[in-house]
Amino acid sequence: FTKFAPESVEPKPRPVVRAAAIENDQVRVLDVTSPPHRKSALHEHAQNRVMIYLTAGMNRLEYEGGRVENLTFQPGDALWSPAGGRHTSDNPGEQPFRVIEVELKKGGAPFEPGRLDPVRLAPQWYRVAFDNPQVRVLRVTIPGNAKIPLHEHARNRVVVYLSDAWVRVTRETGEATELRVAAGEVRWALTAKH
Repeated sequence: FTKFAPESVEPKPRPVVRAAAIENDQVRVLDVTSPPHRKSALHEHAQNRVMIYLTAGMNRLEYEGGRVENLTFQPGDALWSPAGGRHTSDNPGEQPFRVIEVELKKGGAPFEPGRLDPVRLAPQWYRVAFDNPQVRVLRVTIPGNAKIPLHEHARNRVVVYLSDAWVRVTRETGEATELRVAAGEVRWALTAKH
């Protein structure tokens, strides 16, 4: 008799969820890399989320009851993902994709921009990606050597950098700080006028 060794099977890689990049009473922010062809277990999200994709990719969501949702996204896309709906998730593409998931822990009232709102003062660089009663998502593209007038961030916020940046921030007191960040970096920022 000849014994055959069982065929070796490589385990499929699981999604990589780095420790919460930010966690406080308002948000929990996760940095997730989803490998190709790895279907998740059935799960449900308890909070509404904003998904900020750092790379291009696809995601296939299969919900209980048979509904299927196919998402295609580009680097920098921000999508609204409401809570609920037990589902599996699968990356059908050939490359992993990376996403920053911002779980929103609190509800909110619609945002009423003030007179120092950056979208109002610098619309060539600030635009609203989407806005709902819980969150306002801005897309900001500031060219080199540009100067933005005094403006105000009236709410605490999560900032996701889509490219490397070198920024000089001057507060209304005149105090200046230089900030250097790398693409994919995530930061928590408090209300500010600068």
